[in-house]
Amino acid sequence: MFLVGLIMTKDIRELLAAQPFQPFVVHTADGREFSVPTPDHAQVSPTGGRVSIWTDDDTHYILPALLISGLKVRANGQGGR
Repeated sequence: MFLVGLIMTKDIRELLAAQPFQPFVVHTADGREFSVPTPDHAQVSPTGGRVSIWTDDDTHYILPALLISGLKVRANGQGGR
């Protein structure tokens, strides 16, 4: 199961580094969604075990990689993978 979390964080790193950047949404196993409108709104820990996401009002969420169930990216930049 840990490998699945590392695959998700690898995908998030790739999305954050993409040129041009496309906004995406992180979906969690408990049904929550976290929007990542710019690369500055998210970061993956060096080990890949956690993802930090910030909202525009500076709320900070730290998600265990194992909780991430999917990513959504839209070709028009409106949302996720």
